[in-house]
Amino acid sequence: MNSASGRAPRKPRVAVVFGGRSSEHAISCVTAGSVLAAIDPEQYDVVPIGIAIDGRWVLESGDPERLRIQGPDRLPSVDGDRATIALAPEAASTGLVVTEPASPPRTLGEVDVVFPLLHGPWGEDGTIQGMLEMAGVRYVGAGVLASAVSMDKAYMKVVLQAAGLPVLPWVVVTAREWERDAVRCRDQAARLGFPQFVKPARGGSSFGISKVHDASELDAAIEEAARYDPKILVEAAAVDAREIECGVLQALEGTPETSLPAELRVGGDHEFYDFAAKYLPGEHTEIDIPADLPAEVTEQVRELSVRAFTAVGCEGLARVDFFVLADGRVVVNEINTMPGFTPTSMYPQMWAASGVDYPALVDRLIRLALARDTGLR
Repeated sequence: MNSASGRAPRKPRVAVVFGGRSSEHAISCVTAGSVLAAIDPEQYDVVPIGIAIDGRWVLESGDPERLRIQGPDRLPSVDGDRATIALAPEAASTGLVVTEPASPPRTLGEVDVVFPLLHGPWGEDGTIQGMLEMAGVRYVGAGVLASAVSMDKAYMKVVLQAAGLPVLPWVVVTAREWERDAVRCRDQAARLGFPQFVKPARGGSSFGISKVHDASELDAAIEEAARYDPKILVEAAAVDAREIECGVLQALEGTPETSLPAELRVGGDHEFYDFAAKYLPGEHTEIDIPADLPAEVTEQVRELSVRAFTAVGCEGLARVDFFVLADGRVVVNEINTMPGFTPTSMYPQMWAASGVDYPALVDRLIRLALARDTGLR
């Protein structure tokens, strides 16, 4: 309603979408729980929408506690038995329709912006962004092309390298190539030297990643990655490198802003920043914010972060990950267009250390999306 009717203006309605069909379903749920708890109910009407593992869209609970990790074997998931939800089928409508057994469909009203907290394929890769563009619904974060390019680590490297950004050497192995000519695939990978990392090209949260110390471990690593993606990235390892991350946040006008960089130091039995080190309590991961880097290296990390953000055409937010090599060179590892977004995730922690706390960060992203039109821009 508007003020002419004698009532206060309607609050913007935010649909928080989470879950999804990828292997990162549980992590998406955890992220959504944190965002749902942080959105100011005085400022926004919030509709929690879950996408079940089978792809069904449902009206989920808005209870953040239900979406927490309770232990290694107790990960949250979307309840696919809840009432289904969909955008209204009428042209030029951004309303939500809820359908329950033995009940007539009911509407929840218009959606002003979608906060798509989906990680991995079928969400972070441009698919939901394309659907929202076609429906004319504003949304938080990168558009179709930037999402797709950044999700595919091989194409991401092609784009970054073409923009003059430093990346590690890599080769791509597809499941079909591996089946037809494993010897050739092994030879291509061996040219990168050892150690190396083998990972799903379009995955995240460290699922399916293996560190390969010598040629005897390569076959098992490729087959493990292929469980998650038929396209596999084999990448030279950054030996004795420091892992540095930097947050990028779009400004309403002007150059995107960067956070203070952070450094990850993984200890214990972890050879790299795997799933357990990232998400499970009690693991030996230490974080330094800001990273203890020479001033010129910090400045280079922040500059390269903006260049990477711009190169792939990002919008809203991104986390750019780097290796600082033993000889001092800085190389881009990857760019994440929807990074982990719990208060303890790296992206929000870096911005908190840079003066933007978690609720303010969530609010800014929503406001950025509300100010942006869909379509070509």
